[in-house]
Amino acid sequence: MPTTLRGAQVMLRPTAPSDVPVLAAIRAKPEVYARWRGGEDLVAAVREDLADSGAEHLSIEYGGAVIGMIQWAAETEPDYRHASIDIYLDPAVHGRGLGTDAVRTLARHLITDHGHHRIVIDPAADNAAAIRCYGKVGFRPVGLMRSYERGPDGRWHDGLLMDLLAEEIAEAP
Repeated sequence: MPTTLRGAQVMLRPTAPSDVPVLAAIRAKPEVYARWRGGEDLVAAVREDLADSGAEHLSIEYGGAVIGMIQWAAETEPDYRHASIDIYLDPAVHGRGLGTDAVRTLARHLITDHGHHRIVIDPAADNAAAIRCYGKVGFRPVGLMRSYERGPDGRWHDGLLMDLLAEEIAEAP
């Protein structure tokens, strides 16, 4: 059963159907849409994301309002076991440490409660703000994934694979 997690500033709770319109509105903001896309019907895109049974979806709350979503999935093959994280936040709250708090809170949960020794995240190589955010949690660059994802411009763009080992998680300053 999904758990509600409390960070220093944010709360992560299971995403509810009532969150879909807010999450779709956040996804529609140009800064988020450029990274997450989703077509013309973002309500349908968010519902499709939530229907993915291979991932756990958590709404990020701050001050009682939904400000984004964070999701995680696990590789269960014993010899390759690890977790992965994806996140988006409303650009109106960027620069406040809320993304860092959300990622740190989820990473701590994955390590402590699920026993993961390694977590990966894969921002676009040109997403400097996301890379800084993940670095504050302790994620380190592993390598450049060339021509990793097709952008809205139809061209292939590089991604950066980053990982975090359990013993490397950075506590909040």
